[in-house]
Amino acid sequence: MTIQVFGHKSPDTDSTGSPIIWAWYLNEVLDTPAAPALLGEPNTEAAFMLERWGLDKPAIISEVKEGAPVVIVDTNNPAELPEGINGADIQAIIDHHKLVGGLETKGPIEITVRPLACTATIMHDLIGSDMERMPEQVKGAMLTCILSDTLEFRSPTTTPHDRAVAEKLAKELGVTISDFAAEMFAAKSDVSEFSDAELLRMDSKEYSVDGKEFRVSVLETTAPQMILDRKDSLMASMVDVAKEDGADQVLLFVIDILKEEATLLVPNDLVKSVAEKSFGASVSGDTVVLPGIMSRKKQIIPNLKV
Repeated sequence: MTIQVFGHKSPDTDSTGSPIIWAWYLNEVLDTPAAPALLGEPNTEAAFMLERWGLDKPAIISEVKEGAPVVIVDTNNPAELPEGINGADIQAIIDHHKLVGGLETKGPIEITVRPLACTATIMHDLIGSDMERMPEQVKGAMLTCILSDTLEFRSPTTTPHDRAVAEKLAKELGVTISDFAAEMFAAKSDVSEFSDAELLRMDSKEYSVDGKEFRVSVLETTAPQMILDRKDSLMASMVDVAKEDGADQVLLFVIDILKEEATLLVPNDLVKSVAEKSFGASVSGDTVVLPGIMSRKKQIIPNLKV
């Protein structure tokens, strides 16, 4: 059977590119039938990556069949995976997030979780000398993933190894990192066609903090005002999105890539308390600026308090 390779729901660039990379490796190097898949529509930056490198958009799936062979990448959180994931034949996990727990496998599997900024960086290392066989389109996806997850090396999750791999790939592809990253971030920042609900779910993860269920949404952009101009309607939409998704509250952080800061929308006293207790912020209105906050994984999630 063909192995399905997929990442998390609300696929970002890494969860779109990494399944493509690993499916290529399984097919072309290990001679194992595999196909990349997505658990939703890719975001604007991921769509740019597919078009820029001439890659087909992977099939979008909502479920996996009982016993179907799968490889999970860029997550190990059951809440971010199809319902019934534990009924699948999970063959490997490749990830760079903390272990959440809850996944069950039918036997021993290969698990690779490393403290790097990007799943694609881990895959580069696992593929090793066979990187020489990788076509330009797939290398391009790998570079895009790393620049996305590191915010062009601005994110505190960035390691020297992530940077070294990106610079190596850029040289091989004849790409200038600063110019290419500017194109990526411009694509990421154009959210004018998305509804409020789509924006709130675009790059979001579910987390439980002291008995409260949060949908923690992050929008990384070089044009934050485009999003902040919609703050009233976004805050109104949070009520319905939270209700539909079984959450107590949506937390929306608008990350200004160039200024290296986040703006948190503050629709009520619960979010005000979260901002003050988690980040030591002083909140006086319906937004609060959090200097230096760039990473959900390293700076937002670990600090959340209610």
